Amino acid sequence: MSPSHARRAKPWNQRLAPYLFVLPNMLIFGLFVVYPAINNFNISLYDSRNGRDFTFVGGANYQELLSSEAFWSAARATAVFATCFVVLTTVLSVALALMLNRRIKGRAFFRTVFFLPVVLSPVVVGLIWGWIFDRGNGLLNTVLGRIGLGQPGWLVDGGLAMIVVIFVGLWMHIGFYILIILAGLQGIDPTYYEAARMDGATNWQQLRKITLPLLRPTTMVVIILSLIAGFQAFDYIWTLTGGGPIGATTLMVQYIYENAFESPIRYGLAAAASVVLFITVFALTLLNFLYGRRKEAT
Repeated sequence: MSPSHARRAKPWNQRLAPYLFVLPNMLIFGLFVVYPAINNFNISLYDSRNGRDFTFVGGANYQELLSSEAFWSAARATAVFATCFVVLTTVLSVALALMLNRRIKGRAFFRTVFFLPVVLSPVVVGLIWGWIFDRGNGLLNTVLGRIGLGQPGWLVDGGLAMIVVIFVGLWMHIGFYILIILAGLQGIDPTYYEAARMDGATNWQQLRKITLPLLRPTTMVVIILSLIAGFQAFDYIWTLTGGGPIGATTLMVQYIYENAFESPIRYGLAAAASVVLFITVFALTLLNFLYGRRKEAT
């Protein structure tokens, strides 16, 4: 009997059982993800003043976004932040994971140190680093001032403020990505290295020919997750810089937040911006996924 005939021969309640097991998860996913996404797109087609008197305007909110300097400023800042965040996260997490995967002294201590910021509240992280980078009374400028290196305006200079929020984002999230890479490293079969050493391969050749190629699927996961995190960054930046100075660190999520919850409240405009953000993240994630599949196939 073929597999298809065997499946049809089963009683209907046995064929239905697998779908019943996944039904609760599908209902929760539909209620908290699919329905809000559809409703958000619907709201993006309406305009309102202070959350009242909704009027259907079609694609007018999207046209307003395209002509809004504040939107493009947030889009540019988000692109800079996300690009730096993804590149630095990928390079540093691989480098640090390779170091922490070796039998070095204090390995457990360093793993704990790198992972500890992951469990901290983003708001607390923003407040702590805001105090450290404060221009007048901050810890860093106090130390720099005493050794004669001046007191840079870390949070009041646009370029420096962007560097600071990228640094804080890396400090806060890098432990999570190191953990993923470590899991990938420990999944590599050690017999590959034994065979390479028997053939006289150096450590550098083992890294290039064995470790990095076999680590590629795990690295793609890190790239995709950090890409999503980079585009969704908000809470610690909000408490650290408030989006300043002069909007230099106002990213897309903060732009959406300000239009949705600060006067004048523009639910439709905020919903349209969130649709644009969703499409951008989805497209970039899909491209990364397809590129990773193609590299694995070659």
